[in-house]
Amino acid sequence: MLMLEYHNLLLKSILTERLLEDAPPTSIDQIVSDFDNVTFHISTPESKTRIVVSMYIKCFGDLEKYGAKEVLQREYSQYMMDPPEQGYNVSLVLDLDSIMPNSTLEERERLVDSISMLKRNTLAAPFERAFHQFDQLAAEAAEKSLDMYAPEATNTEVMAIHYREEESIFVKPSHDRVTVIFSTVFKDETDRIFGKVFLQEFVDARKRAIQNAPQVLYSHKEPPLEIRHLPNLRVQDDIGYVTFVLFPRHLAAQRREKAISHIQIFRDYFHYHIKCSKAYMHSRMRYRVSEFLKVLNRAKPENTEKERKTASGRRF
Repeated sequence: MLMLEYHNLLLKSILTERLLEDAPPTSIDQIVSDFDNVTFHISTPESKTRIVVSMYIKCFGDLEKYGAKEVLQREYSQYMMDPPEQGYNVSLVLDLDSIMPNSTLEERERLVDSISMLKRNTLAAPFERAFHQFDQLAAEAAEKSLDMYAPEATNTEVMAIHYREEESIFVKPSHDRVTVIFSTVFKDETDRIFGKVFLQEFVDARKRAIQNAPQVLYSHKEPPLEIRHLPNLRVQDDIGYVTFVLFPRHLAAQRREKAISHIQIFRDYFHYHIKCSKAYMHSRMRYRVSEFLKVLNRAKPENTEKERKTASGRRF
């Protein structure tokens, strides 16, 4: 199966051309779309050597509550524009006259990679907060000699990120795990069937050969217990809930960044492969129909010679 990239390919391509290939300065005014209705605007409003990269993300209000601004300041402090471009949540300013002579090629490569992952880093805020809370709760549980996987004593906050019109991500830290729940809408019945097949494969793969993989649970229509108390949850036939349970082995310091990147794109990865599977099935169906038509065409009887009559009406 194809793994989707964490960065925005078009954004990286534009910045690579300007910062790494020493292309002559030209005016830029491009709008680039990303998954989950995220929009980037790359422009040179003042001069050709001053690039402004702006991003709009629907759930920025939710992300702010969980530390998105602190993460952005940590990653892009010297490039942040305050206030951001009108109609966008975040804007970064790249002054080529300052960057090009004062940085090495490796530093510019890291800068391009970092800015192309602007969406990923913004969405990382609630996950980083959840992992930090997990560390605190685990330390408290160790002090109290609380058994691993025992019921938690305190009810921690469930962080809800409403990143799409009808879909959300819920993150809940505990002393022994971090639970991540995706609500996903299936537009038609075939999507729901394909989705169940894919999710069953996640479960079976963990049983067969990848015991260290996170536990994956799927519930149709009914929300999981961790979020059932939240208001305004949809309970309809076209919605499903996918739960990932991240245990301490997945939350080790050297694995956290990769875990955040992987789990962020799960919804896009999931629906992308559903659409690819449907496209493959349709192509095979069209091929089989064309083959059957060839067989039917070859089976048509040849036209027989018409009967002839004599003047007296006899047929021969």
